[in-house]
Amino acid sequence: MKKAILIAAMMLAGTSAFAMDMKDGDVMMKDGKMMRMEGSKAMPMDKEMTMSDGSKVMMDGTVMKKDGTKMMMKDGDSMMKDGKMMGKDGMMKK
Repeated sequence: MKKAILIAAMMLAGTSAFAMDMKDGDVMMKDGKMMRMEGSKAMPMDKEMTMSDGSKVMMDGTVMKKDGTKMMMKDGDSMMKDGKMMGKDGMMKK
């Protein structure tokens, strides 16, 4: 019951439930700003990051995949440090 209340509160606050599972090195677009997880805290990104799959994430939310594909992260999107993308709904993105 407590978990359901927490998830509902996070969704009302504009943060999806899967954000609870974010780990050190993951990044997320939040309110138009790129944030990186450091320990259990979200900190503003202060430099470009390269994920373990070779994807590069810029401070403006632009992602350049290793294959040259370019995309822009939207509010609520996140990327795990292994390069897997998740939408704000918690579903994997390609």
